[in-house]
Amino acid sequence: MSTVEADTREEVLDELRDATRFVLVTHENPDGDALGSLVAMHRILLALGKDSVMYMAADEFPLPYEYRFFELDGLQSTLPDDLDERTIVFLDCGNIDRNPVGAFKREEAHILNIDHHHDNTRFGTVNHVVEDASCTAEIVWDLMRALGVEPAMEIAEALYVGLVTDTGKFMYENTGVRAHVMAAELIDAGVDVHGIYRRLYEGMPYAKLELLARALAHVQRYDEGRLTFTRLTRDDFRLSGAEESYSEGIIDHLRSVEGTKVAALSRELDPNGGRGRRKVSLRATDGRVDVSAIARAGGGGGHRQAAGFATEMSEEGLIGFLREQVAAQL
Repeated sequence: MSTVEADTREEVLDELRDATRFVLVTHENPDGDALGSLVAMHRILLALGKDSVMYMAADEFPLPYEYRFFELDGLQSTLPDDLDERTIVFLDCGNIDRNPVGAFKREEAHILNIDHHHDNTRFGTVNHVVEDASCTAEIVWDLMRALGVEPAMEIAEALYVGLVTDTGKFMYENTGVRAHVMAAELIDAGVDVHGIYRRLYEGMPYAKLELLARALAHVQRYDEGRLTFTRLTRDDFRLSGAEESYSEGIIDHLRSVEGTKVAALSRELDPNGGRGRRKVSLRATDGRVDVSAIARAGGGGGHRQAAGFATEMSEEGLIGFLREQVAAQL
């Protein structure tokens, strides 16, 4: 941990110890790390005797099926009446615009920004951004230990979900020594590894399998296979009976194809958000390619190996953009 990170760690710890009321938030369309960090931090604050509430907008529900086992006691879909008097804790959110609630963007808002994205915009009053952490849950785990809170089962499971999902089941390059130490401690605290695996990765709805089949049927490869691309239209979702979240994980099939340097999945967003608008997910398999730079060029962001953005480009225009961006880095 750098000197700056050590300093911000102490600042965040002081804030967590001294404040009495908190509201915890994360990014829209939360993944396992976002949800795990949110739930774990909430439980940690409750263990310290704090007044803590979690906030997520009503349109985030239902959650993806693999995360519906989370106990969300203390979650609100309306902002607390005393928001002005609460410390706002952002978790796993690299940019404040990834949570569209305007009330969090007031100049007077007191924000603790806890994250691990290397392109975090440091939007908080206090910014504790640990870029070499495997996940935000790893940072929350570190803070928990410093606060002297024992990982009760709800905390341990939430942290483990954040860890196992953001490291790709401990297979991504962000998996370091601390990730394995953290896993060992959480297992020692009672986490059922196989049980968590079954909740996250088994029991797949048939509609998700059908959506995967449609995505694989649309696969295209460019530039000797360096870019592997596929798309999902609104009709693909409708005809397969799939929910929005069922596209999660499809891109991993693309990134595993021999010769692929960048995998890209383009998903047409709900027509209520504007037909023709797409969400693009990117994964890199080659250390020379930073897909977060590509995502930033498209108005988004993320990690070097996993990033994304939304666009109104046509499919042809999008493919051309991606080919140019990948070529510029190779």
